[in-house]
Amino acid sequence: MLQFRRLFFAVASVVALSAPAFAGKLAIVIDDFGYRPHNENQVLAMPSAISVAVLPNAPHAHEMATKAHNSGHEVLIHLPMAPLSKQPLEKDTLRPEMSSDEIERIIRDAVNKVPYAVGLNNHMGSAMTSSLFGMQKVMQALERYNLYFLDSMTIGNSQAMRAASGTGVKVIKRKVFLDDTQNEADIRRQFTRAVELARRNGSAIAIGHPHPSTVRVLQQMLPTLPADITLVRPGDLLNEQQTDTSRPNVTPAPTAPRNPFRGAKLCKLQKAPERVYPARFFSVIGESISESTLVKYVQNQWQGWGHGPRSGGH
Repeated sequence: MLQFRRLFFAVASVVALSAPAFAGKLAIVIDDFGYRPHNENQVLAMPSAISVAVLPNAPHAHEMATKAHNSGHEVLIHLPMAPLSKQPLEKDTLRPEMSSDEIERIIRDAVNKVPYAVGLNNHMGSAMTSSLFGMQKVMQALERYNLYFLDSMTIGNSQAMRAASGTGVKVIKRKVFLDDTQNEADIRRQFTRAVELARRNGSAIAIGHPHPSTVRVLQQMLPTLPADITLVRPGDLLNEQQTDTSRPNVTPAPTAPRNPFRGAKLCKLQKAPERVYPARFFSVIGESISESTLVKYVQNQWQGWGHGPRSGGH
């Protein structure tokens, strides 16, 4: 029995020393698929855990979604949503004021154009994702198609998680943008930051684009991924705990215009008026009359009549 215990603890020690102390999960999603097949094919040659998000109205959307799926990559719909900045909007960009039917039509059309999609993330969208009312309509449509939502977090106060409450839609959030600039040194720093966040928090999602510089950095750094970091698909993180950092975003009800036929508003007295007694009342009236223009005129005329020139006798 003693020998068995010694053997058990020896094996356990070897396993503990040889295995990473903690495995962080890192998901990488490459957006804007459907426009640059040459660069995108280089992405599809990377490990199958790299996922792709396809713009539904891109000229090669259907082709690249199909190739990605056949290569074992997870496919998302990269759907345009309205930004806060004033700029021309792409066709079928989701806007907060759209009706539920219009949003459902656009998402249905995107599902048909991007086959094999299991999730959806936003292209731009700071105005749309910060609208609770708008995102509630999006979540209702996503639930019909059994799609999860990857929040690209283009604005800090995204209402996506709040909007998904009460639906069956899972929401996960981007932690790092790999290529805000296309400088390779910057992209490497962002990749390293994503690895550190995955290690610290247990998981992280990084989003990039099929730029030549991003492709080169991924080709260099993926083979040297630390042993304690596991490359996963975003769909593998749906049950990871997510923190909702948004603030309630409830648009106040518009104030109704004043009805012009309701009459003028009455002034409200700040304190009760002083009491006026009858004697004082008549005194004030008398003073007002004596000081009036008409009375003064009559007084002047009367004085003139009493002291004017007399008629001469004969």
